[in-house]
Amino acid sequence: MGPGAGLPRSYQFAGLQFLVARRNLLYRLVYINNEETAVHPSNPPEGFVPHFRDSGLTAPWKPLFSRFDGDAVIIGLRAGSAHANSRGLVHGGLIMALADNAMGLSCGRASGGSGLVTVALTAEFLGVARLGQWLEIRPRVLKAGRSLCFAAADIVADGVACAHASATFKTAA
Repeated sequence: MGPGAGLPRSYQFAGLQFLVARRNLLYRLVYINNEETAVHPSNPPEGFVPHFRDSGLTAPWKPLFSRFDGDAVIIGLRAGSAHANSRGLVHGGLIMALADNAMGLSCGRASGGSGLVTVALTAEFLGVARLGQWLEIRPRVLKAGRSLCFAAADIVADGVACAHASATFKTAA
């Protein structure tokens, strides 16, 4: 049984309204009421530029940013309401999708620009990422062969580890 089980529906709905209001308040505190110290979503840390690759999946998460470190394509974004789950934290699915993107692009660079598809993707969540934090996916290519590429990524929120991912990619036929 979940939280609120056995309570009248009106109480359950009020609890949901409270959670949504709390998430919206947090967003306003970070982006509106604290304009002097808040970092604007479109103002990334030094070295990051608007991400060079668009897709229908990533469009709602804009603005996305990236920078290169050798073959690694490091992706970052300022976590906002479009990235939140119902608890007001960054959604794990977003973290996995961005990790897949960063590792795949990095493997593509390491293997000479060939098109790749994901054949395996795993993640371990070590902590949470909160709205307003700078989320950064830091991939590294472990091995790039003729048809397979193996990669791992550390995901940090304001410099603190929140997840780790690994993936295997295959050259697209």
